Amino acid sequence: MHFLSYLRVALVGFLMGCADVVPGVSGGTIAFICGIYTRLLDGIKSFDLTTLRLVLARDFKGAWARVPVLFFVALGTGLILAILTMARVLSHLLATQPVLLWSFFFGIVLGSILLLARQTWVWKPADWAVFAVAAVATFLLVGSGAVQTPAGLPFLFVSGAIAICAMILPGISGSYLLVIMGQYGIVLDAVNGMSSLLKLVLKGDLAGLREAFTWTPLLQLTVFLSGIVVGILSFVRVVSWLLHHHRHVTLIALTGIMAGALRTLWPWKETLTTRIDSSGEVVPVLQTNVVPGADGQIGLALVLLVVGGLTVLLIERIARAEQRETKSSTA
Repeated sequence: MHFLSYLRVALVGFLMGCADVVPGVSGGTIAFICGIYTRLLDGIKSFDLTTLRLVLARDFKGAWARVPVLFFVALGTGLILAILTMARVLSHLLATQPVLLWSFFFGIVLGSILLLARQTWVWKPADWAVFAVAAVATFLLVGSGAVQTPAGLPFLFVSGAIAICAMILPGISGSYLLVIMGQYGIVLDAVNGMSSLLKLVLKGDLAGLREAFTWTPLLQLTVFLSGIVVGILSFVRVVSWLLHHHRHVTLIALTGIMAGALRTLWPWKETLTTRIDSSGEVVPVLQTNVVPGADGQIGLALVLLVVGGLTVLLIERIARAEQRETKSSTA
């Protein structure tokens, strides 16, 4: 891969980070339409016992050859940048312009469903059955209300493992599962808290850093990220195996998952529960879908829905062009 390819991977990582911040949108969807989904899964799989033995034996050259390090550096840079810069912005948009934000992401997922269906067409009756089961199961899952969950770091670890499994799958939002498990606000506040501390470090404001510093967000994020590592190293192998050995039916199942997940992206919602974020603002936590009223910004919402769908088509076209260029250069 040359520099522009890594730059594009970083941009994809940024888009994935933005998507994962919004409860209802999956970063896996972005990875899939951008053409890096299989590469991402295979790269994660390379973190195994063989790689660990190479590192322990100080065979760093062998470990480097086995793991796509630069790919993950580029992707991780984009992800971290998005989370640190967009968490607060997207939280604000969710509170002030929820209909327009949800409309854009609804268009993105709807466009992704059409792309997946086009890749797997023509469907047989068994394929329709797989699609229906996946769609209905996801529809019911994402419609579940928040449940009472244990407080404390152990369940935060479990939540990280569960959320990352969802984030790997296009269509299912790990952030929304965090909402259901009652952990979304905790994680988002921890991210915003670390972002605030980092800004003080970059400014060189040591006095302000000493006054504002607390171990809580650092500890929470460390535990949550540890759960993510455990979850991703185990679950990704299942998805990768399915894509390599049963690609057609797996893609159809993913299409159904994304279709069922549209329930969480319906732009018009009624807020059932709220919370106060780290900035003191009241933000929605659990919502239910409603029919838009006369002042439901329907016109602008439809425009943004179309823009979201066209964005997917543009990203997919760019990805296909790069894949053709890569194949021609290696031929």
